[in-house]
Amino acid sequence: MKADLINWKIMELLQTNARRSNTEIANHVGISSPAVAERIRKLEDAGIIDRYHTKVAPFEVGYQIHALITVRAFMGRLKPFLEKVKSFDEVINCYRITGNENIVMEVILHNQKHLELFIDQLITYGETKTQIILSKVVDDRPIKQRVNF
Repeated sequence: MKADLINWKIMELLQTNARRSNTEIANHVGISSPAVAERIRKLEDAGIIDRYHTKVAPFEVGYQIHALITVRAFMGRLKPFLEKVKSFDEVINCYRITGNENIVMEVILHNQKHLELFIDQLITYGETKTQIILSKVVDDRPIKQRVNF
């Protein structure tokens, strides 16, 4: 399915607030509410709209540390790690990457002791590097239609 200009506008609006009503979206894009509902359904069916979710502010619920941790897996330990990482509640995002490290994880932890205990679990799989996130420079941005270069 190819997204036209109206679909892109609908997706932008939903990315900034997934709880917008079809009527509100229709007013922004200039088509009827049933037409918006049908387009959203088609975007969902095509897998273009993947899911809707609620984002919780970690610091507001007691997490004091937000960090990025990279892992350079030991020989033969990458596959076991890829399975184990799915069980860590601390991991909110995890990516397999290119370069010297194999994995980068975004984690939230209650405090420094929690960080230490978490790293102790990781070092059986490989060498770790931890960077504490101080602040977010670019907020989550919607994916927009881009002009081809």
